[in-house]
Amino acid sequence: MLPGRMALSPAGVLCGPLEELQELAFIERPIRRSLKTAEEIDQLTVDEDLNDIERAVYLLSVGQEVQRVSVISNLPSLVRQNPAETFRRVVPKVREVLNGAGAEIQLAAAASFLTILQDDIILIHTHTYSILKIVLLHLNHRDTVVSTAWLETLLLAINALPKETIKQEVLNPLLHQSQLSHAPQARLASCRILGKVACKFDSYIVKKELLPLARSLCQDPEFEVRACMCRQLESIARATGVDDTRAELLPDLVELAGDEDSSVRLAAFDTITNLMEMMDSDDQLHIVIPLVMAVCEASLQEDEAIMASLSFQFGKLCNELAGSLSDEQKSHLLQTFKELCTTGLQTEGNQTDSNNESTLIRCNCCYNLPAMVVFADTAHFLSELYPSFSSLCSDPEVCVRRSAAASFHQVVKLLGSKVQLLHKELLCLLQDDALEVLDALMTHVEETLEAVLSRGENQSLDNKFPDLMAGLLLAEQKIGRSLRWRLHEKLLQRYSCLARLLPGELLHQSFSPRIFIILTTNKVLPVQKAAARTFCTFLRYNRKQEQRQEMMGRLIQDLAQGRSYWNRLRFLDVCETATEIFSRKYFNKHFLIPALELVHDPVANVRYKLCQLLPRLRSSLRLPADKQLLQKLDFCVQKLLCKEKDKDVVAMIRKTVLELDKLDLSEPFHKRQERDLLDQKKEKEETLLLEMEQLERQQNEGKLNSDKHPERKRRDSKTGLSATKSMSVSSSAGASSSYDKEMRKAKLSRSRSLTSQPTTSKPVTSDRSLKVKELSSASASGKASMLTSKDDSLRTAHFSMGAQSASSMPVLIRSNTTSLLDRASTLDQRDHRPNTLDYRTGNMDHRNNIMNHRTSTLDQRDHRTSTLDQRDHRTSTLEQRDHRTSTLDQRSKTMDRGCSMKEGQSRKLSINRKSNSFSVQSGRD
Repeated sequence: MLPGRMALSPAGVLCGPLEELQELAFIERPIRRSLKTAEEIDQLTVDEDLNDIERAVYLLSVGQEVQRVSVISNLPSLVRQNPAETFRRVVPKVREVLNGAGAEIQLAAAASFLTILQDDIILIHTHTYSILKIVLLHLNHRDTVVSTAWLETLLLAINALPKETIKQEVLNPLLHQSQLSHAPQARLASCRILGKVACKFDSYIVKKELLPLARSLCQDPEFEVRACMCRQLESIARATGVDDTRAELLPDLVELAGDEDSSVRLAAFDTITNLMEMMDSDDQLHIVIPLVMAVCEASLQEDEAIMASLSFQFGKLCNELAGSLSDEQKSHLLQTFKELCTTGLQTEGNQTDSNNESTLIRCNCCYNLPAMVVFADTAHFLSELYPSFSSLCSDPEVCVRRSAAASFHQVVKLLGSKVQLLHKELLCLLQDDALEVLDALMTHVEETLEAVLSRGENQSLDNKFPDLMAGLLLAEQKIGRSLRWRLHEKLLQRYSCLARLLPGELLHQSFSPRIFIILTTNKVLPVQKAAARTFCTFLRYNRKQEQRQEMMGRLIQDLAQGRSYWNRLRFLDVCETATEIFSRKYFNKHFLIPALELVHDPVANVRYKLCQLLPRLRSSLRLPADKQLLQKLDFCVQKLLCKEKDKDVVAMIRKTVLELDKLDLSEPFHKRQERDLLDQKKEKEETLLLEMEQLERQQNEGKLNSDKHPERKRRDSKTGLSATKSMSVSSSAGASSSYDKEMRKAKLSRSRSLTSQPTTSKPVTSDRSLKVKELSSASASGKASMLTSKDDSLRTAHFSMGAQSASSMPVLIRSNTTSLLDRASTLDQRDHRPNTLDYRTGNMDHRNNIMNHRTSTLDQRDHRTSTLDQRDHRTSTLEQRDHRTSTLDQRSKTMDRGCSMKEGQSRKLSINRKSNSFSVQSGRD
């Protein structure tokens, strides 16, 4: 047949498809027979003119079972639309259908009534009777699954029912059902209902009506009923109060703890453990502690169900009873916990028992590890709990290692400075082959690494950094090779915390290249975005400018200017993330222009993505500082509007233009203010990082210079101190020996000014000489003697200034003293005296300049030595200048005051006084 079909003749070509069609027709015959008949189709057909309520009533009356299930499942929607008509016409029909209905209809009705009661669709007081009657009617259904469903419906709906309704409709039938004449299933339902309704009433009603019924059920002959009622005693005890619990319920619980059935003892043990906060120290000492010790001794010999419960409650028990336990009892409990941690691991023949109960016990031990660390104290962790903890971290079962990884962060935080003890276990979990273990560890890896890497005084982790970094990188590579991209995304998000925990150099060398490879090679978009956020976080908190420039260069070169359009799209994703991490100033400086240059990209998808990003880019600009950047963005928009040919990009840029127009108007003022404050905070942090970088660089340079030139630094510092001291002495006491040469030059210039007639003088001096000459020409000989005495007084003032200050220069006069009373020589000398004062002032300025020059030289030397010394020296130099200025002002005032006083006294002086003063002056010259 096959060659015939493959023949190229027309007959063969026609026969082949006909035979295949016949075969298909033969296959479809059973399907055609299984379709509905015409009569069945007529029965399933419903008139389209009927409304929802009428259609529901019609289908519940004459419809098939599948239609009835559909109507009952849709009952909450009908109640929402028309509650009155639904409860008047549809709910009675549902009650009729439920009588003798199958399990499917019963389960659908239980779920629908539960939804109606829980969602507050109707007024409970109005339609409670009709709903509760249906629920309580089918509560004792013969099918266990159906009765359990109705019981769950009632238990979950009790919270929405009022007290009066519960008391009338629930408690009264409950008293009847709890009798021994009813089936055990009814009594079990009564136990659960008692525990649920106890929280709805006050303690008086609970003690009077519910507590006697509960105590009678605790003595039921069926162990299932006793165990169920024992677990409900916790809610009843909380409703009655502490006193009634200790007086009424605690003796019953102690009696049930010694029951012959293990399930009853287990229920009593769990209930007593949960009620320990309601007991005082005497009850704990005489009741709870002996019970716990008995359970610990018997649990290792009896079935593993009690061991599982004990392992789950062990941490809570130990910490609640820690104040009442003796040292021997504490040691016994710690030994019991160690045995629980190795349950199922050491069996006969050194084989591992991998049943579910043993695995559950070890998982519960992992759950209680933090509580046991607190109980044993961190000082005894190495001797008491470390072997068990290490065993659980390397357990053969994956679920046990996953539980150990989930509680690892709590243990390391409790250990504090002793966290280095768990370095081996952390590496073991990071190198685990099971992804479930890595998933549990990565959930709190940020807290774990923060506790591990925050060494404090412990420096022993420095040599363990390479192993830890290798483990973190290995875990990332292992997860990256798997198909669980959500776990990979979570890991990359958690690794962003390394930016503030690891040294920048180590982070830049180890993690930044790997994150950048993920960013450029991974094909899962959420993973790429997580990698982009982590890379930007590393970039922001890097304190070395060279490394930041290198990372930005890689982003621009490999992504923004990459050959693949996929990488250019990733750069726009990086820009979107960078707007959230960096400040506007940093983003505009490094990211904005490369992003806008993608307007020339030949791929339409890149331009489309850029159009979507334009509103975010525009929100990062602030006028007038970013005026040029705003012009570039406007140019980009105009180019897309004018020259774009792709229809999708054109549609997107038009939509973007509308968003840009209403960008400033649509955003509320308070949100904009919050964004500005957040941006200012980011900018301050970035500026602080730069200042820290500069400070570290200056400190490193200062250390290098201090190591290379210690002697030079000490010599320069001594020179600076001596220069400062010499300047202070010269300003207060007089001329120093270091300035003798300048002093001699000043004296020589002053003597030259007196021996030669000045050709040029200041305007004030010339005016004064003119006035004196006019007076001398018009006055008599008496006036001449008065001018001569004034001249003597001025010279006396010069001598008095020289005696007061050692830095002032003595006045030199001519040796010709024969014509002392010559008026012309007197007037000439009067002309020279103001000039002499001017020269004295000029010489003082010259000396100040010399001092300033020497001060600047010392400043430069101190600047080479230290920046702090430069600041102190400048401050002292300014103070010395102020002191010299004030000294000069004081000298000028003293000279003026001396001249005025001598002018008044010159009329009383004699010629002998003049000759004596001249002789004294000649002798000093």
